[in-house]
Amino acid sequence: MKSMWLAIWNYRHFILSSIRVEFRARFARSVLGGLWAIINPLAQAAIYAVVLSEVMAARLPGINDKLAYSVYLLGGMLGWSLFTEVLNRCTSIFIDNATIMKKVRFPKICLPAITSGVALVNGALLFVAILIVMALFGRFPGIEVLWVVPLALVTLIFGLGLGLILGTINVFVRDIGQVVPVVLQLMFWFTPIVYSVQILPARLRTLIYLNPMTCLVQGFQNALLFNTTPPWLRILVVGICSCLLLIFALFLFRRASGEMADVL
Repeated sequence: MKSMWLAIWNYRHFILSSIRVEFRARFARSVLGGLWAIINPLAQAAIYAVVLSEVMAARLPGINDKLAYSVYLLGGMLGWSLFTEVLNRCTSIFIDNATIMKKVRFPKICLPAITSGVALVNGALLFVAILIVMALFGRFPGIEVLWVVPLALVTLIFGLGLGLILGTINVFVRDIGQVVPVVLQLMFWFTPIVYSVQILPARLRTLIYLNPMTCLVQGFQNALLFNTTPPWLRILVVGICSCLLLIFALFLFRRASGEMADVL
């Protein structure tokens, strides 16, 4: 385990340069450039806000404010987009970079590190865009907005641990890459992003709270909209479980890394 962290530190310049190269390549010859990284999630949240607020008259319990519902959606999308980007990219990271892994000698652990860095930059850009949108409508978050930093860290660790496990298995069992998008679609609706848990029946709430992303998404929403402290005790439990998951993922990755090149 220690050797992996040393490898990341020793190859830190390679990781940082790879993150820069990926952003340049992704938005090359694009008029809006890096803005596309925040336009997509903002557009998705806007569509949900219009459809659910106007057509379905969706409201938050105790709050009769359409803008509040939009901020609620944006808070949920901030946490969800960070999680899904890390998970999706890690699931196929070794297969997508098979050619590089065979031709260039570098620690394979650098690939998840690069993915994490790109996801964090995208998340930071989206967070800044959300703050700008809120400011334009005269709605400013309180000091609780600082909770976004530890929430993003826990979300990243959870997504990285789960994604690294799936990515390692996906090298040997390619069905994993086909199943993950379907499961994420189902998981999206079992996460209180477009609705509030309070409107659900009691038996469904218990099921929803079994989803680790529920308390994380609620944390982002509390910090941005309600200006209240997130459920830190549940977040702490999820954080500890996520660290254990990441440790197991690194152990599994280390055991399987020697066979990856032959399978790929």
